Amino acid sequence: MASPIRSNKDFLTGIIYLAIGSGAVLIAVLGDYKIGTAVKMGPAYFPLVLSFILILIGLISLIRSFIRQGTPIGAFTVTGLMLVVVPTILFGLLVRKVGLIVVLPMLVIVSSFASRQFKWGPVLALAAGLTIFCTIVFLKGLGVPIPILGSWFGG
Repeated sequence: MASPIRSNKDFLTGIIYLAIGSGAVLIAVLGDYKIGTAVKMGPAYFPLVLSFILILIGLISLIRSFIRQGTPIGAFTVTGLMLVVVPTILFGLLVRKVGLIVVLPMLVIVSSFASRQFKWGPVLALAAGLTIFCTIVFLKGLGVPIPILGSWFGG
C-alpha cells in the first residue's frame, strides 16, 4: 500500500517543528519560570508564544505533506551542517574570550561557506554590517554584558 504522505520534506519539517515547539512548551510550563499575562509578561511568556507559533507552523506543514505533492529529499551532506553548527558553538565558547567584534565576523564568514553561492564581497559586507548592528543593538542599546574585545585582547 502506498504511503499517504505526498511531500516528505513537509512531513519531516512538520515533525521537527512540532518536536521543538512541544519541547519548548514543556520547558516553559514545567520549568521554574513565571508565564505572567499579556499585560505583565513573565520570563516564559514570549518563548511560550513563539513555541505555540512554531507548533502551528509544524501542524500546517504536516497537513500540507498529505495534500501537496513535494519534491524528493536530496542527499544529506554533513559538510554544510558542520559549517553552520560548529561556528555557532565556537561563538558561544569564544565570545567572552575574544569579544563580539572578532568572533561574530568569524561566525558569519565560516558559516557562509555552507552556501553554494558563496562570494567574498557580500559575505564581508554582511559580516561587517551584522557586527556593527549587533554592537549597537545588543551592547549599547540593550546593555547585554558581552565584551567588544575579549580578555585575550586585553578587553
